[in-house]
Amino acid sequence: MFMADPDTQALANRTVLITGAARRVGAAIARAAHGAGANVVIHHRRSSAEAAALVAELNALRAGSSCAVAADLLDPGAPARLVEAALSTFGGLNVLVNNASSFYPTPIGSVTVEQWDDLVGSNLRAPLFLTQEAAPALRQSRGLVLNLIDIHGFRPLKRHPVYCAAKAGLVMLTQSLARELGPEIRVNGIAPGPVLWPESPMDVAQREAIIERTALKRVGTPADVARTALFFMCDAPYITGQILAVDGGRSTSGH
Repeated sequence: MFMADPDTQALANRTVLITGAARRVGAAIARAAHGAGANVVIHHRRSSAEAAALVAELNALRAGSSCAVAADLLDPGAPARLVEAALSTFGGLNVLVNNASSFYPTPIGSVTVEQWDDLVGSNLRAPLFLTQEAAPALRQSRGLVLNLIDIHGFRPLKRHPVYCAAKAGLVMLTQSLARELGPEIRVNGIAPGPVLWPESPMDVAQREAIIERTALKRVGTPADVARTALFFMCDAPYITGQILAVDGGRSTSGH
């Protein structure tokens, strides 16, 4: 687990809203931001028990520093509810982390409209409308939007054309919003490689093949992504429109 240096408290009196934050990478980012002093809004869709446990963990460390909000990001009213939760609970918003994501294969010949709506909705539509809703508060705080992308937004993953297309769209959205929202708001992205295996079954041979294609010959961890998120939050005031791969060198591979 990654925890920020408690002596720095670089995010003290700041509020960070993270989608899909009850588990996995989102929870690691939440703990890292909180460890740097931030108040944290934990969004989840169905992981209510995990979200409640994380809020309790963070509030035990610093009373009243975290809250949870349940919402389906495909609900048109969800962005307003999430931003309002940050404003009403903590009085402002400094960072929006668009982390929530659906991920599953959609091989050609089997793609449904429902799958398209879900994958594009969670990976592209939700970040756009959440950013739009959060923009007034982020302008006031001269804040940051941080989008969790994927190296497969740049290079296709077999059997996942809809997911890859949605993440590729998020790449361009990140760059476009940096132009649209500057100079008050920075917009950047993180493109993780193999830092957590998918929750769907993956055999040992597949995992070993992926590891072999990374320059560092090992998988990363959610803490690697959380450290990068903290860099953008705390130490990158002159960086916007950029996407940083956290992939152990996977994107340098020619195959």
